[in-house]
Amino acid sequence: MMGGMASEETRTLKSTTPPGSATARGSAITRDSVAAPEEGAAVPATRAWGVRLVVVGIVLSALNLRPAITSLGALLEEVRDGLGMSGSMAGLLTSVPPLCFAVFGVMAPRLARRFGAGAVVCAGMVAITAGLLIRPYTGSTAGFLAASALALMGIAVSNVLMPVIVKRWFPDRVGSMTGLYSMALALGTAAAAAVTVPVTEALGGGWQSGLTVWAGLAAAAVLPWIPLVRDREAAPAEREAAQRVSGHVHARVDGAGPVRQVHARVEPPTLRITRSRTAWALAVFFGLQATAAYITMGWMAQIFRDAGVSAGTAGLLLAVTMVMGVPLAFVIPRVATRLPHQGPIVIALGVCGLAGYAGLYLAPAAGAWAWAVLLGVSNCAFPLALTMVGMRARTGAGVAQLSAFAQSTGYLISIPGPLLVGVLYQHSGGWGLPIALMVGLMVPQMAVGVLAGRDRTVEDEAAR
Repeated sequence: MMGGMASEETRTLKSTTPPGSATARGSAITRDSVAAPEEGAAVPATRAWGVRLVVVGIVLSALNLRPAITSLGALLEEVRDGLGMSGSMAGLLTSVPPLCFAVFGVMAPRLARRFGAGAVVCAGMVAITAGLLIRPYTGSTAGFLAASALALMGIAVSNVLMPVIVKRWFPDRVGSMTGLYSMALALGTAAAAAVTVPVTEALGGGWQSGLTVWAGLAAAAVLPWIPLVRDREAAPAEREAAQRVSGHVHARVDGAGPVRQVHARVEPPTLRITRSRTAWALAVFFGLQATAAYITMGWMAQIFRDAGVSAGTAGLLLAVTMVMGVPLAFVIPRVATRLPHQGPIVIALGVCGLAGYAGLYLAPAAGAWAWAVLLGVSNCAFPLALTMVGMRARTGAGVAQLSAFAQSTGYLISIPGPLLVGVLYQHSGGWGLPIALMVGLMVPQMAVGVLAGRDRTVEDEAAR
């Protein structure tokens, strides 16, 4: 690995040394001239078992990032009856996930810097386990909300740090590992929606046992991270990349005696991201698509059940909606990157959403499977939003700033939607007004998505 590291450093220095510099005039920097790390430097070993543990940890963690939400959606009616929860309070419950993602997700990078990403993810899995174990047996709505927030806090920090861990440990396989991570996330989402009701019936019909069973999967996800709790160092590949980016590379010039240090750090200027119209369009688009997704996860099964569909079938319909993200998460980003303007994809996804909502209003039971598929396609605006974040900034620093701004602002925007659906459902006694709200939110989602899909960068806009 050190040989490969030296080779990369040699190429980096050759490519960044000006032709007229002393280094260029005096001599070339060769592979053998790159100095070895100082004695005692902490370089974690990349043993095969460690890499395998990280892979297992990523997959198990991804499986646990949505069951706390979709398992509740499948049993929401039973939970409401058991706790005496009003429709408005149930709407508040479905608004808790984006609130926790917005609040606790911001803390994840700071916690990772202090304790290490592996330790924070391990703690996140512990929090998910504890929250899922406690919430069915609190006996009160307030206790149920608090325990749900604990589990969602663990999901929030893990959700943010999973891509970071993929980048650290597998920099040359980011695509394949992200695909594996995305598939596991979609599988966990769909599985919780599909099997929660059958498992509940198999365990005696109590909703408490049906929700608690998912704590076992979360507990299993704790185990792979335990060996990494005390490892606060970056993964070896990340250390190499950080060393090259910072420019602190020790190099020996041929024929010149001592080792000299070449400093090539260039600090990118901080963007005034709020000056960019594209950044705001992306943030609103991200927020509205998240609103639709959380309304779907929290309420779609209940819409089908109120139309006469059995609880088990309603859970399967929700699972179909969620599992649509597995293949489309690979297809949509590839198509989007080949187009100069992503507006047509935004429109196509929005039309699918409008058709699905129309079906839920006109014939929710008769065409249930078709509406589930259409809404599943519409919910794939999430991978499209992430793809556009990468395309609307020119530099890596710009992408990081745009991603943080769009996601944090977007999750805040998405908080009222599920709550408002619950309030409208309770006061109107039916699903006409809530579905009208969903249609009303889809129209501006399409409009801002078209604006966000224009071929321009936030750097240019922020500089004006």
